[in-house]
Order: sequence, then C-alpha cells, then structure tokens
Amino acid sequence: MTLRLTARVLIDSPLPQLDRLFDYSIPQPLIETAVPGVRVKVPLRSAGRVADGYIVDVTAGGDYAGTLSELDSVVSPISVLTPEVWALARRAADRAAGTASDIVRLAVPTRQVRVEKAFVHATTVSPVAPHPIDFYGPGVLESAVASGRRLAIDAVPYLTEVATGVWVGTWAVTLAALAAVTLASGRSAILAVPDYRDQEQLVAALTAILAADRVVRLDARQSNSDRYRGFLRALGDTPLAIVGNRSVVYAPAKNLGLIAVWDDGDPLHSEPLSPYVHTRDAALIRQELQGGALLFMAHSRSTDVERLVEVGYLASVSPKPLVLPKVIPTAQQVADDSVAARARIPSTAWREAKLALQSGPVLVQVARPGYAPRLACIDCGFTSRCIRCEGPLHQNTARAVPSCSWCGALAVGWTCSNCTGERMRQIGNGAARTADELGRAFPGIKVIVADGERPILTVGAEPALVIATIGAEPIAAGGYRAVLLLDGERMLARESLRVAEDCVRWWSNAIALAARGAPTVLVGVGGALASTMATWRQSDYARSELSDRRRLRFPPAVRVATLTGAVEVVAAAVETTKAEPLDVLGPVDVDASTVRTIVRFDYAHGAEIAATLRAEVIQAATNRRKTIAIAGKRGAARPTLKVRFDDIEPFRDV
Repeated sequence: MTLRLTARVLIDSPLPQLDRLFDYSIPQPLIETAVPGVRVKVPLRSAGRVADGYIVDVTAGGDYAGTLSELDSVVSPISVLTPEVWALARRAADRAAGTASDIVRLAVPTRQVRVEKAFVHATTVSPVAPHPIDFYGPGVLESAVASGRRLAIDAVPYLTEVATGVWVGTWAVTLAALAAVTLASGRSAILAVPDYRDQEQLVAALTAILAADRVVRLDARQSNSDRYRGFLRALGDTPLAIVGNRSVVYAPAKNLGLIAVWDDGDPLHSEPLSPYVHTRDAALIRQELQGGALLFMAHSRSTDVERLVEVGYLASVSPKPLVLPKVIPTAQQVADDSVAARARIPSTAWREAKLALQSGPVLVQVARPGYAPRLACIDCGFTSRCIRCEGPLHQNTARAVPSCSWCGALAVGWTCSNCTGERMRQIGNGAARTADELGRAFPGIKVIVADGERPILTVGAEPALVIATIGAEPIAAGGYRAVLLLDGERMLARESLRVAEDCVRWWSNAIALAARGAPTVLVGVGGALASTMATWRQSDYARSELSDRRRLRFPPAVRVATLTGAVEVVAAAVETTKAEPLDVLGPVDVDASTVRTIVRFDYAHGAEIAATLRAEVIQAATNRRKTIAIAGKRGAARPTLKVRFDDIEPFRDV
C-alpha cells in the first residue's frame, strides 16, 4: 500500500476566511520537489481557479479520510518560505488580528526566474574579525550580544570617520561592530533602519570592516532582481549582515544571533499595509521565537521602548563616559540685531552661525519645505484656500504664482471665501524662504537646500549654509560647525499624541550631526523640552511622557484597536469583546455609511481580544460573500469590518 503524502498549503490571498492551511494530496510526479517552503499552484474550488501558495508542511497520511485535491504544480524548487519566517508571520498576524499571507507577501519577494536560474550560493566566504566597541565600556555590548540579551541603547551623539574615509553616525559604527561580533560567532545579524539615508550610513560602516560577500541589502529602493538576489543569498547557511528597512526583519536568517533596530520611533518603521505590524513588534516576536540578542538603539528613546525598559523586558545601556553636545535653548524668535532680524533668527543663533562659518558648514533645520508654507488673506487673516477644492495655497518662490497644495491649481483670480479680499500674505518660513533670507544675511556664503525634492546625502567640510527639512539633513565631513534648530514653536504646534516625542527625536538626530563641541541653538523652545535637550536626558523625558500616557490611558501605556465599518458590524464586534476588560470610545462617523470605534485594553488581554476580533473580521467577510451570492452578483466582496491594532492615528487631535 502506497503511503499518501499530504501538503499543508498557505493560500496567497488577502481574504481572511482563507487564512488557514489547506490540505492537498501530492501527486507522484511532484513528490521530490513538493517540499516545505516551495511556491506551488493549487486548485481553489471556492474561487473556481488555480491559486498561488506555499507548502508549509508535508505529512504522511492526514486526518481527512476522503479524497483530497492534488497540487497543480510546483512553481520553483527553492524553499523560499523558511520555517522561522512562517512561524513569525503566523504569530505576528495573530497578534494584529490579520492574515499571515499579508506578512508573507512582505517577507518573500516576487520571483525573478532569470535571477533564480543564474544564482549559485557561495561555497567560500571571507573571514570575519571582531572589532572593539569602546563607547559603552570594554566588552559590555559584545558580551550582551554573545549571551542573547535584550537592550535599549542610547546612541553616541556624534559622527565618526570609517576606514574608507566616509563620515557616518557613530550609531552605525556601533551596530556594524556588533554585527561583526555576531558573524564571527557563526551567526547572522538583521539590522533594520527607517530609510535609505540611514541605510547608506550603516552599509558604509559595515563594508569598512566586513567583506562585500558578508553584507546583504534588502530594501524597497532596490530593483526586483537585486532584491530577489539578496533574498536568495540570505537563504543560505553563510552568516550574513542583512540590512534594510522595516521588512528586513522578516529576512530568512536561519541561525540568527542579532536583531538590531535603529530609531524605532521613526514613523517609517510603521508598516502601512495590513496587518500594520510595526518593525519593533516583529523584532520582539522574532527574538522570542529564535533567540539571539535584540537591540533598540536611538539618540532619543521612544516611549514604546521605555515601557519595555520599565517592565524589565529590556535593559538600558548608555555611553560611558557620555560626551554631552553643547545645546543652547532660546525662546527668542526674532533678534533685535538688524542683520539677524532680516534673517528671522535670534542674535545668539546669528552670532554662532557667523563664527562657525569661518571654519566649516552650518546646518539650519526648518519645519517645512517650499517658500511660504502657508498663505493668508491680508484683510481678515483667514488661510487662503483653493477656489476649486478648498485646499491650502502655498508659494514655491518669492515671485511664483500661488498654487494649491492638494490639486495643484494656480490661484489666478483668487478671492477670499471669508471676506472676498483679493490680496494674500506669506505666513511662516519654508526651506526656500529661509535660504533666501540667510543668504542675504551671510553674503558670499554658499547656500544648500536639502528636502524631499532635493535629496542630498553628504556635504563637504567647506563653509556653507545647509538649509534642511526634518529628516533630510545631509552628513557633513567632520560634522557641522554649528546647528540651528528653527521653527521649534511651529513643530510643537502640530496636533498629535506624539508631537513632543517626535520633536525631541528630530532635534536629537540633527544635533548628532554636529562636530564635537560645536554649538546647537534651539530656537523657540523652553521649559521641560529645552532642559531635556540641554542636559541630553531624553530617556528621562520618555519616562515622564510615558507616565502621563499611563494616567490618561493612551498608547503605549495600553494597547488600542480601531474598528472601522458599518455601524451594525462594528457594534457586534465590540459586543463580543466585552468579556475582556476594556474601554470603548465611540463610535464616530467616518462617512455616511462607516463608523469608527476605539477599544483600549491592557497588554495582558491582547491575545484574547485579537483572536476575538479576528473571528469577527472573518465572520463579516463570510456574511458579505453570502449576501452577494444570494443577490446573484459575481466576484469576491471586501470585508465590511477593518481592524487595526496599535494605531495612533485616531489620537492625533488629542
């Protein structure tokens, strides 16, 4: 009697009712190639078509006594879905009440046939030598990585020149050295950063101490072929340093010794695709499943990491001794000095910039790009809005015709909707306007504007004024001789639960680009925030902020889930969760047919609430399909209930 082999297959589908493993019989011609992890095509009777999927497991026999459908084909003989990644995808999806296939779609790149056929795993690799780390005490971080500890690390706030002559943040040098320690022990390291600017620094630090064959990049800016080639390299047995943005945490590293996340408070670590799993949460789950060391490093610690420190899950580590940056807070917005007044900066900032420009570049951080971030009616002061779509108007240059920030229409023949006035005035300073004003205040000095439209990664050591928006600051060779942080009051005026936390992070990252001993002038900020920056005690501020959130029951002191959908579906879902202790906020109207409700609950009840809400999502999707089938319409219906965990978007207006 021939033993029947059964393949347990994950269907690649966003439908929540298909988020389980399906059993298929393996036909004789596919027995050798149908192994766990390979891509397959399978018949899906409910859809009347052949669907893509992955074999998760192969068993002998099975619980089902009837006749199983057979696998249609094996797409590729390479096992691209490793057991470690599947376990991570399943656990992360369950925690977020989502589907595992959505996470697998992030983890496994699209197949590139030519790359796959030409790829050969390396048989020899370059040796790795550990590099000492002196910023935190002899052997402190090295021993922590070797023993698989979980740490929250305060980064050293200045730049370092690596062996290749490139200047990078000292944080990148630290992570590269820890990756080398991990590789030398025969294990791989995953290093996650927010964006390509951070990745360029980290890769430069890695390639300065590791051979190119030991570094793999996996990020969204790569071509599909390059990303798939890097993914195939990560599938091998060679210990590698795998670098990328948020999805790199799902890289297929078998013998994983280190997961490091840089600047987890950056919103780019928040996954915009369902089930919206943050890099930090995925890293925590993977470390729990596979072991190894887990590091969260930043110049300014997030409240989420501070919560983990307070509960004892992470140990806090700071540089010893810490070289404090020279930060000069000032609440004065405009100077009395005529030259400084024309540049719209305090006298202190003007004097520091003038002195620093004698020896090198000066960084000026501003809140917004463009020339005038906002235009207002001269007569009544109301914000000028587009006569076509009601979007806010802006002006790119001093002589440009104002245009709409939403639809792009030119404001020709504009009249104020409030008072019918016909004249506008500029409100606020964008990067371009600040560059014009500082250029006039410092004649003969080169002015460089860096923002989203003009990405500049590095500047030289020669004198220059570098006007940069938040997050777009270039790295200067040797560090900036002075840093001016403008628009502090405007940044703090943004409506968001995390506005102060974000500002501390933005300012800290900019200050860390200064040369050692170079002054930083923080304009328009006073009180606790000014003290935090002057004393460089961001961890204390995160602790205070978390304490306030705990009293108000705001994230991350508690977990939240937002439920969006038809009013009766949302009400039914909320009703099923009332067996667990929670707070219910809402519902509030989203549009004519949709409402949103927020539920808040303690972390201890997260698993039960996630399982309950996931069942409600499946139920809503199934009922929707039945309704359409009865009505005689074709096609799959979208679920009528959307659930998102740990979403802070509803708290932006608190």
